[in-house]
Amino acid sequence: MTITKTHLSDSIHKGLGMPKSRSFELVTSLFQIIKATLESGEDILISGFGKFCVKDKNDCRGRNLSTGEDMMLEARRVVTFKCSLPLKQKLNGKG
Repeated sequence: MTITKTHLSDSIHKGLGMPKSRSFELVTSLFQIIKATLESGEDILISGFGKFCVKDKNDCRGRNLSTGEDMMLEARRVVTFKCSLPLKQKLNGKG
């Protein structure tokens, strides 16, 4: 199942009794904070959930899978996610 901002705001609306418009603003604001933090190169740790990290990747050789042609991939920044131990345990039925 794909969870959208609308799904999240509806869950907040139902769970907390907050007006729909306010819960959508809350979710939107949260994602703006997350994006701005990651853009600045800082990591985000959400206790009990996991850690989002910004990693710098160097230039490297790659291959165009459609044509088989060799190419160079430019240096870039990527976001990685590492699951917290409590979440990992729940996913594996041990929590």
